[in-house]
Amino acid sequence: KQHTVKHQVQLLSGAKMATDKFNVNVSLSKNWDHLESKYAGTGNPDLTKFEWGVNLQRDSIASYLGHSDLLSYFAVAENESIERVRATLLAKMVQPCGPPPKPFEEEEEEEE
Repeated sequence: KQHTVKHQVQLLSGAKMATDKFNVNVSLSKNWDHLESKYAGTGNPDLTKFEWGVNLQRDSIASYLGHSDLLSYFAVAENESIERVRATLLAKMVQPCGPPPKPFEEEEEEEE
């Protein structure tokens, strides 16, 4: 079966895209430590559920504060001024998920 030149180019470009995808995965795994240090939200195996939730909430709130359209939307939805919504969101940045839970060891000692 003979392939046209156009078909051969398509076959080669498809093979090249597959290898590019593989190379991206390899380079990502090599640079994972750098990404973890640069972005706090990437997490690690030792991250607790609470810490992950705090990172998620803070990232979301920072995004809301950075996009004035979202602030306007929240202000209209809550029937508040934009600055009051901004102040409320900034206050939530301190403890977005409430106080941290007690460590497991302290809970056992209190029960005894």
